[in-house]
Amino acid sequence: MGAHGAIAASDPQTAAAGAEILEAGGNAVDAICAAAFASFVVEPPLTSPGGGGALLLGDPTTGWEVIDCMSTTPGMGLSQRPILDFHGVEVCFGPTNQTFHVGRGAVAVPGLMRGLYWAHQKRGRLPWSEIIQPAIRYGQEGFVLGKAIHWVHHLLAPIVTLTPGIRALSCLGDPLTSRTLAPAGSALRNRPLGDFFEHLARDPEDAMAVFNHALLHEFGPETGGLLTRADLEHWKPGFRKPLSIPWNGYQVYTNGAPSSGGGLVAFALRLFERLKFPKDAYDSPAHVNAIADVLGLVSEARVSGYDASVHKPGGIDAFLADRTVDHWAMRLAALQEERQQGNTTHISVMDHSGGAASMTTSNGEGCGHVIESLGIHMNNFLGEEDINPDGFHNFQPGQRMSTMMAPTLVLSNGRPVLALGSGGSNRIRSAVFQGLVNHLWFDRPLEEAVNAPRIHVEGNKIWHEHGLNPAGIRQLNERWPEVTRFDEPNMFFGGVHAVAYEGDHAEGAGDRRRGGVAR
Repeated sequence: MGAHGAIAASDPQTAAAGAEILEAGGNAVDAICAAAFASFVVEPPLTSPGGGGALLLGDPTTGWEVIDCMSTTPGMGLSQRPILDFHGVEVCFGPTNQTFHVGRGAVAVPGLMRGLYWAHQKRGRLPWSEIIQPAIRYGQEGFVLGKAIHWVHHLLAPIVTLTPGIRALSCLGDPLTSRTLAPAGSALRNRPLGDFFEHLARDPEDAMAVFNHALLHEFGPETGGLLTRADLEHWKPGFRKPLSIPWNGYQVYTNGAPSSGGGLVAFALRLFERLKFPKDAYDSPAHVNAIADVLGLVSEARVSGYDASVHKPGGIDAFLADRTVDHWAMRLAALQEERQQGNTTHISVMDHSGGAASMTTSNGEGCGHVIESLGIHMNNFLGEEDINPDGFHNFQPGQRMSTMMAPTLVLSNGRPVLALGSGGSNRIRSAVFQGLVNHLWFDRPLEEAVNAPRIHVEGNKIWHEHGLNPAGIRQLNERWPEVTRFDEPNMFFGGVHAVAYEGDHAEGAGDRRRGGVAR
């Protein structure tokens, strides 16, 4: 609990950076910017200045808005597509595998660093140079490799050992020859990134020009990439009102179009609300199966019209309209009656004056190539199947990429009472939905709400963690064609980091699946 506020994040050093700024008198925007820059140093390859993100922020006085820092598709001005440096690697999450594509041809136009700068200029309180100081220290003086990030390095070993540049950030010994991953607890340093952040603190526009020059040199068409000068000049952060729905006596704000994740969370909440589920049925067989049913219908709805609606004006609003939800709620009621018969990271902040900020950032899994002079590992957004549903490189240049990122704020009587979000690719929608339901519907303590066992559904496949009600799991096994069980909590199911107000004090909870902590 804290009088200045609270912050929850994936790494203790990330959370400490935001807490330092809150204690210095900064607001939630200052703190989340400081934490984000710190995470670029201490949480590779989950996030990076070369990635993208979505930030939902505001306060009761000035209102709430989304700042879209997501990447855009590259290749503007190219008359002919070059031969791309692009190939697949398989990542094993234990019981399930997922294929990602890497190389210079996987890099989309980065926007996260400039988006954070715009957010601070618009809503920050402390000087910009002060905000980046924790990140500068971590880069120049060193940081400790956390257990969760070490596990990510192990998981993504084919990517974080791909080239000497990335091995210098993740391995021990000579990066030209060594592929030995640094163990958890190692003291690491990214001096080039720390020096670059010092330049950014002193002269942000000049530093960003240096970054752009390096991008064109390292990831342009001559190297097997697609980035052009027109791409970099065209990118601007998106400013928009958040998607807003009333739910269970609260007002829920989340990330709307052109991103898809927030709308799916809102759709799941509206469906669940129609069940009028008893609040004392938490972790019952009925609860387990109700969550699975809702997530199954969300998966079905996504492929039967929702994804197309995201790109149409007012499309998500129409999808969330009562008549549309009524149609799906009838399906849900039928499922209930039938049963009765038979990688990404997140930061959440609240400050003492009622300000709140929720930000999900991602580098994908990283493309395996680093701007060595700056210590920046670039994204592989063009190589993620989840956000390229029409196939790889089938896009028009200059389009804002869709994302499942769903940073979310919940208000009661106009004041924020909960901020949360999650990493986890397609599992983000499931993780955020279950965190909201656990805390605000079933009244579970925040720590329990974000660390309770989870479920995810895609089509006729269901994944779940050990620890759910055994009778409920037996019913899932009988009802679903393909069921995959994880014997331990796994980052496959995302990482929900949340902060909430209880009375006059803020509290936080970090998701242990991703080493989450709260300060």
